[in-house]
Amino acid sequence: MTAMFSDFDRFAMQRALTLAVRGLETTDPNPRVGCVLAQRGRIVGEGWHERAGEAHAEAAALRAAGALAEGAAVYVTLEPCSHHGRTPPCAQALIAARVARVVYATDDPNPQVSGRGADALRAAGIVVEAGLMAQEAAELNAGFMKRMQQGRPLLRVKLAMSLDGRTALANGESRWITGDAARQDVQHWRARSSAVLTGIGTVLADDPRLDVRLAEEPGTPRRQPLRVVLDTRLRTPPQARLFEAGGGEVLIITAVTAAEDRRVAALTARGARVESLPEIGGRLALPAVLERLGELELNEVLVEAGATLAGALLRAALADELLLYVGPRLLGPGARALVTLPELRRLSEAPQFALIEAQQVGEDLRLRLRPRAAAPD
Repeated sequence: MTAMFSDFDRFAMQRALTLAVRGLETTDPNPRVGCVLAQRGRIVGEGWHERAGEAHAEAAALRAAGALAEGAAVYVTLEPCSHHGRTPPCAQALIAARVARVVYATDDPNPQVSGRGADALRAAGIVVEAGLMAQEAAELNAGFMKRMQQGRPLLRVKLAMSLDGRTALANGESRWITGDAARQDVQHWRARSSAVLTGIGTVLADDPRLDVRLAEEPGTPRRQPLRVVLDTRLRTPPQARLFEAGGGEVLIITAVTAAEDRRVAALTARGARVESLPEIGGRLALPAVLERLGELELNEVLVEAGATLAGALLRAALADELLLYVGPRLLGPGARALVTLPELRRLSEAPQFALIEAQQVGEDLRLRLRPRAAAPD
């Protein structure tokens, strides 16, 4: 039977979602969760999960509510956890506080624990209802959901192009197709990501840093995403800007297996972690790469790479989302293409995408797209 939710229920859950967004750039590898406690249509406590290892949203809201938690209705964006991790289980904390009702947006995505938090609450006599704003809550944690359910992170491929779908002039000049506002916007997408991934071609051609360069709050160091380089033949120069201080950890994934290789030692001396994975046809096996990134508890991975790697991810149906910036200029037919794809013989073979968001950023347009199945012949 579907629960009937009131206008206040929706208001309170929307507030919980707003709180959860405050952890957008900080909770990794944990999910972003917000919680609201209410008595008779009045909010008496609220909280959100700020950082891994710190209080979960429910614990923060209970602390804020104090004695008013008893008999309260609880609105939380994710099913309260029932297992011991870095912090005690939230379901037991709610039971101990003697709340009367728990409304949560979406189930715990971990198949091993999904439903157990709700079951524990019901067994304690607490009214439990689920599904309020489930889609919004799941979207907020799409990467966490995918990792828990499939063992891989959400892969978001960022690209920038001209109006005619080109990324650089024939001579390689590409700065800047998009403007300052778009480049600043990319910094926020990096900040929310568990990792930024690129290929050796981009490292050699552009020497990027791939770190987050946003203002920090006083006394709170900014979390830097892991920077991952796919480098089949281990050609990353030890002097690359990736290794500049303050940028966070660098992981180089290669097919080179000799641990005593002098190149490994040189990169390790610069602070990199070098790991070997299988190759197929002279290139790293991309599914194995994503499975390894899932093992490292990465939820969202932002790919900032060239046409070759971006095209390979699209051909293998491994890209979950495109983040496409379109600059209002034309580069002409001789300029470089957006992605490298095999020549198509029929239009029905073309990868197709659903537009989920379009937003103007400065003078540029930012599109978010997700792959969809090709239309039948």
